[in-house]
Amino acid sequence: MLALQDDPDIHKLLFMVADAHTITTPYDVEELKTNRREVLIDYLAAGLDPERSVLFLQSMVPGHYELAFLFSSVVSIARMQHLPTFKDKVKQYPEHATMALLNYPVLMSADILLYKANLVPVGIDQEPHLEVTRQIARKMNEAYGTDFPEPTRFATKGEYVPSLQGTGKMSKSVEGSYISLTDSQAEILERLKAAPTDGGTGSAQNMPQGVKNLLQFVELFSGADKRAEYESQYEAAGIRYGDLKKELAASIFAELEPLQERRNELIANPKYVDEVIESGAAKAQAVARETLNQVKEKMGLA
Repeated sequence: MLALQDDPDIHKLLFMVADAHTITTPYDVEELKTNRREVLIDYLAAGLDPERSVLFLQSMVPGHYELAFLFSSVVSIARMQHLPTFKDKVKQYPEHATMALLNYPVLMSADILLYKANLVPVGIDQEPHLEVTRQIARKMNEAYGTDFPEPTRFATKGEYVPSLQGTGKMSKSVEGSYISLTDSQAEILERLKAAPTDGGTGSAQNMPQGVKNLLQFVELFSGADKRAEYESQYEAAGIRYGDLKKELAASIFAELEPLQERRNELIANPKYVDEVIESGAAKAQAVARETLNQVKEKMGLA
């Protein structure tokens, strides 16, 4: 997101807190009320600037729901059921295979195309959903003469953050898989201590996934040279994982500490955060209304 904001060739940026997507799986109402605001505070603390980018809560712009319904008229149930992400969530929540969950990619398509976005900063695991978005754009353009772009993923070196558990990606919905942006150095170290390892020696090409994940974190926070150093140790005298995890915890916290300091300043200024939320919703709604009016006219609904 920060890379996009600093790109001089990009002229309009919108960053959304996807609170409406939360209700596609079981959730706590009070936690949602708190967490959606907390995410926006994270965005501000990380460096997103409301003077340069539009920051808003998804649920405050009703056009997302309306456009998602219009898009659902050009997408088949079978297409949605075959998505690997849908199948994974059904396995995770077998008692909650709702229409909202099935329509998750359609709502995501509306999130993107409502603003006619060309670039989307999401992880590689979201590529199947982006392909649905491109298909919807093509179908709407062919059937109704709309002018939706076919968006692509904006990739960065941190595009896929692995789980601490050794398999899958880091996710707040999977306990033990993640590090929180608000964690202290001690808390980060405790989380890393639970990450799976091995005896510390062997072939670097055949090391277990849990060790590979740790070294990916080393590369992200300490650089490729440091990762190469550990790989050499693995093939020689061996890695002392206790030392590695202490160094890694320190490196991660060094990057998070300034963000946490800015975060505390924002929490102490709720009026400013409220203003950002209200202003962002108004700016996003203005763009959304224009797109919806165009689509409804093309579809014969206006």
